[in-house]
Amino acid sequence: MIGPRAYSTGPGVFAANDFQSAEAAKFVLEKYKNHYRNHNIKSYTVGNRQQRQWVVQAAKELELTVTTEGALDLKLDMTHAFDGFGGNEHALPIVPLYKDLVELFAQSKTSYTPTLLVLYGGPWAENYFYQTTEVHDDTKLARFTPHNELDGLTKRRPWFRSDEHSFPQTAAQAAKIQRAGGRIGVGAHGQLQGLGYHWEMWAFAMGGMTPREVLKAATIDGAEIIGLKQDLGSLEPGKLADLVILARNPLENIRNTNSVRYVMKNGELYEAETLKQLWPVEKDLPPFWWWDEKPSKEIKTTLPN
Repeated sequence: MIGPRAYSTGPGVFAANDFQSAEAAKFVLEKYKNHYRNHNIKSYTVGNRQQRQWVVQAAKELELTVTTEGALDLKLDMTHAFDGFGGNEHALPIVPLYKDLVELFAQSKTSYTPTLLVLYGGPWAENYFYQTTEVHDDTKLARFTPHNELDGLTKRRPWFRSDEHSFPQTAAQAAKIQRAGGRIGVGAHGQLQGLGYHWEMWAFAMGGMTPREVLKAATIDGAEIIGLKQDLGSLEPGKLADLVILARNPLENIRNTNSVRYVMKNGELYEAETLKQLWPVEKDLPPFWWWDEKPSKEIKTTLPN
């Protein structure tokens, strides 16, 4: 199947596991390492603080990286950094963050992935981009996404005034942590394949991150966060031959990230607009079933002046 190189934490560890000892937590996490062959796991609000600490302890003993769920709770998120979790997923839901909290995440090296598209503490940033950019009629997106899926995603969405959106303020706090030496990740939450990751990067820039800072989070820091810096995140001898080639410079305007001309995965080169393979052999992408389908007819209505 042609697609991105995808990594997974496997099934999350949840409160339903109801760990009663450090040994019980280690017994479950051993399955992730030995059977799922994961090196990353997601501890999804597994219970009280003692239970969370048991998960961190087991992960350390098994040489696993364990990230966790922010859960719209700043006090909880602080304990994640205190107790040694590898990452905190979703936004720290309070702005502004002051130096004590910025330094906590920067010095603990607990990575922070704000996931602005599904913002905690304000309207989701994805609504902003649905309102301000054309998504439904994007020809490239329509090529790779069924019509009914696009209709469901783009029509009758919630609407917010521009001054209601707080994701730029949240992004600005992430910039503080990055500039203090912390690790910031880019997480698009799977909201819209193809454009979501670009939107998340643009949202960071709207909070004041420079294009270079955004790209650092989106490439080498992201690879380090998931423990794959030795293979991904930069162009170096010995790393996997994965890259994108852009038509316009994202350092001049971060929205130029969406000018992808070519994509290479594992040394195979593709035309970005069509996913036609260009090298080492030339071949067209097999047709998708929805290419022959016509979008449903819309009822045209003329509204009175």
